[in-house]
Amino acid sequence: MEDALLVSRLQFAFTVTYHYLFPMFTMGLALLVFVLKTIYMRTGNDLYNESARFWGRIFAISFVMGVVTGIPLEFQFGTNWAAFSAFTGDIIAQTLAMEGAFAFFLESAFVGLFLFGERRFGQRVHWFSSLMVFLGTWGSGYFIITTNAWMQNPVGYRVLENGNIELNDYWAVLLNPWMVWQFLHNMGGAVVCAAFVMAGLGAFYLLSERDHGYARIFLKVGVVSGVLASLWMLFPTGHFHSEMVAEEQPATLAAMEGLFETEQPAGIVILGQPDVENRTIDNPLVVPRALSFLIYQNWNAEVKGLEAFPEENWPDNIPLLYYSYHVMVGLGTIFIAVMVLAAFLLWRGRLYGSRWMLWVLMLAIPFPFIANTAGWLTAELGRQPWLAYGLFRTEEGVSPLISSGSVLFTLIGFAGMYLIMGLLYIVLMVREVSHGPQAEGEPQEEPGGVTA
Repeated sequence: MEDALLVSRLQFAFTVTYHYLFPMFTMGLALLVFVLKTIYMRTGNDLYNESARFWGRIFAISFVMGVVTGIPLEFQFGTNWAAFSAFTGDIIAQTLAMEGAFAFFLESAFVGLFLFGERRFGQRVHWFSSLMVFLGTWGSGYFIITTNAWMQNPVGYRVLENGNIELNDYWAVLLNPWMVWQFLHNMGGAVVCAAFVMAGLGAFYLLSERDHGYARIFLKVGVVSGVLASLWMLFPTGHFHSEMVAEEQPATLAAMEGLFETEQPAGIVILGQPDVENRTIDNPLVVPRALSFLIYQNWNAEVKGLEAFPEENWPDNIPLLYYSYHVMVGLGTIFIAVMVLAAFLLWRGRLYGSRWMLWVLMLAIPFPFIANTAGWLTAELGRQPWLAYGLFRTEEGVSPLISSGSVLFTLIGFAGMYLIMGLLYIVLMVREVSHGPQAEGEPQEEPGGVTA
C-alpha cells in the first residue's frame, strides 16, 4: 500500500504540474486579449484588433492543450484516490461539477465565437465574446481553487454518525476565506505569466527587425499589465495569503521559512539550506525581525517553529517545500524589478530602442512558469500530510485495491503521451510566432497612425 501511495502521488504530481503550464498562461492571456479588443473598440486602431486575433489563436492552442491534459486528473480521483473521493465527494464534487457545467462550457463556447464569428456577428459581439472567454476562464479557475481551498481549510461540513462528512453550508465553501486570497494571488500569477510572454514576444519581434507596430503594442500592454500584476502579487495578495497560512496552517509556515524552533522575534531566511536531521539552517542569511513584522505587524512577535507541533503533522518533504517557496518569492521579487525598470523605460520612450532590456524581457519568458509551478508546489507540499487539512490524511485517501504496478504503468504512458503532445504544441507555437500577427497584405501602422 505504501508503494501504491507513493506512485499515486507521483502520478498526480506529474500530471497536474504538466497540465497547469497551460491554464496559468490562458487565464492571464484571456484578460490581455480582452484588453486588446477593448482598446480597439475605443480607438478603432486595427493593429489592436489584429493583435487580439493573433493572441486569440495562441490562446486557443494552449486552451486545447489544457483541456486534454486536464482530463486524466479527474479520472485519478476515482482510480487512485477512491477513498478520498468517497469521504469528501459530497463537497468537492459540487465545485468540480459547477466548473464543468458553467465555467468550462461558457469558456469553450465563446472561444469558438471569438475565433470564427467576427465577420458574421460584427465587432460588438466579437468584443462580448472576448469578455465571456475571460469570465469563463477565470470562473473555471475560481471553482478549481475553491475545491483546493476547501482541502486547505475545510469549512461548511458536518460529521455524520458513521464518520463520513456531508455538506451543510454551501456558501461557506464558495466564500471560504482561504479561497479569496488564494484565488486573487493565483490569478495575479497568471497575469504575470501572460504579460511576460506577450512582452517577451514583442521584444523578440523588435530584435528580429520585424512586425514593429505589433511588437510595440505587445511590449506596451505586456509591460503595463506585468508591472501591475507583479506588484499585486507582493501586496495585497501575497501578504494576506501569508497571514492566512500563519493563522490556519502554522506548521506549514514554519516549514516554508525553515523555522525549526520558536523564535521571538523571528527573522526571514533569505538564503540557506535546511538540515532537517539536525533541525537547523546551514549558511543562513537572515533579515532580523522581518518575519515577525510581516506576519503580525509587530517587530517583536513570536513565531512558532516546527518544534511546537507534533512531528507526525509536519510537512513530509520540508526541503522541497522550503526551496519551492523561496524560488517563488525570489523570482517574484526579480519580476517586480524587471517590470518596474521596463515600465520606466517605456515611460521615458526608450524601451523600444533598448536592446539589452529587450533581451532581458525575451529571455525572461520561461521564469513566470517556473515561479507559478513553485507556488503550487508550495501550496500542495505545505498541506501534507493531509488531503483535507486536519481532517483526512493523505495515506488514508489512496484506493485500497490499486497496485503500484498499475499506477506506474499509466504514469509511464502519460509521460510518453505528454511528450508527444508537448512537441506538437511547440511546433504549433513556432508556426504561429513565425507567421506573426500581420494579416497578408496589411500595412503596419503604429498606434499614432504612422506606418512602421
